[in-house]
Amino acid sequence: MQLRNISLSLGGKIVLQPIDWKLTQGECWAILGANASGKSSLARVLSGALQAHGAIEDRPERVQWVSLESQQALYEEELYRDESDLLNEIDEGRSVRQLLVETAPWSALHDELCTSLKLTHLLDRGYRRLSSGEGRRTLLACALLQKPDLLILDEPFEGLDHDSYEQLHQALNTLVMQGQWLVLVVNQTAHIIDQCQRIALMDEGRLIYQGPRPPDLDAVWQQLDRHQQELPELPPRSPEFQLPAWPKDKPLLRFVDAFVQYGDTFQFRDFNWQFKPGEHTRIQGPNGSGKSTLLGLITGDHPQCYRNNLEILGFRRGSGESIWDIKKHIGYVSGSLHRDYRASASALTVVISGLTDSIGIYTEIGEQEKSLGLAWLDILGMVEQANTPFRSLSMGQQQLLLVARALIKQPPLIIMDEPTEGLDDFNRFYVLKLVEKLITVSGTTLLLVSHRQDETLSCISRSLSFVPDERDDVRYSIKQIVH
Repeated sequence: MQLRNISLSLGGKIVLQPIDWKLTQGECWAILGANASGKSSLARVLSGALQAHGAIEDRPERVQWVSLESQQALYEEELYRDESDLLNEIDEGRSVRQLLVETAPWSALHDELCTSLKLTHLLDRGYRRLSSGEGRRTLLACALLQKPDLLILDEPFEGLDHDSYEQLHQALNTLVMQGQWLVLVVNQTAHIIDQCQRIALMDEGRLIYQGPRPPDLDAVWQQLDRHQQELPELPPRSPEFQLPAWPKDKPLLRFVDAFVQYGDTFQFRDFNWQFKPGEHTRIQGPNGSGKSTLLGLITGDHPQCYRNNLEILGFRRGSGESIWDIKKHIGYVSGSLHRDYRASASALTVVISGLTDSIGIYTEIGEQEKSLGLAWLDILGMVEQANTPFRSLSMGQQQLLLVARALIKQPPLIIMDEPTEGLDDFNRFYVLKLVEKLITVSGTTLLLVSHRQDETLSCISRSLSFVPDERDDVRYSIKQIVH
């Protein structure tokens, strides 16, 4: 396949500058680039999902593209098909089995893919109940069932736990050795599989290198780091979002015999926990173990929070408290929030919406709020995108905005569920440094979910680990560890 003088503009902005590139069938390429470098746009042009200026010769007939965007599209399709009102119960979407069968009639290939991608135990689970990593593996299986000539995987490793990450690495290496023509789109050098020996390096819409994987790739990659400067000063905090005179020994969160139950099976049960100011804690466990579910009990986004004996910021859940009584003291970012942020909003509006914990803004924005939002955009280097529609930005840029939305109040409690998902190496560590600075300056307490071993912040002194439970009716236990 030959790309000749390919260029692309979206919304009046140049996204891809003229590109010439040749890909040979059976090769494995990695398109490596920072957030907003143009790598995903190039992948979409390769797949035929975007039409660009220039010519593409000999594009294969069967091209499959799996990405964070396609995962979001399927999630929104399942929301559109929601029949909860008709069923008189929560519609969890089509099951993994249904999605696979709708792609192709069941065959030995289905069994093989379910085994290699660890989907067998998920076959009867609704898509909307899957974790982001489980959803990613499901989409990959659907793509492979169509036996593509060219398979394009955009950020396939995001949100995977360690075991799933290693299993997918192995599965993709095997595919390449079997002759699969594969293009990986990644924002971290660690996500380039062993069998991938050809690199296309993107920077600001330009293809600055194409060819064999250079031995000094990490050094070349580090030269693109634009976060070498010191962190700027944080804007002043507003007293409105703080907890007045909160004793250090008084728990921010208290769980008594907490549980989540689906049918006859408990996701977890008998969980007793107190979370006090300054006890920065990391939550860890495999995909689908219940980490995000636990956070949903805290934020009130999981319906079973009212069946539990929970105390959140001094309020007993279900005692007549308002949602705002609790949420105004919490900053929150998660994959589910990213999926659900579908309102028409600019980058600036998204950040400011953290002040009201809403999806979008439905009242007039005052000058003080606008100034604060712009200050946080400046911290992220995104002032130029202030008026850009949220959904037209790259997934990495969207994630940065949602991080700023969580931090804008500088609240006493910040809950971050995979906050660096979709971010390149540079933005990932910049965000972590920003969070550490906020903790130091504002006295914020952090509750962090992260699969990455290199994302353990120095301030974290405790962890909650989800481990398989030996009881037949309980999937996981939650163990607290003090470091």
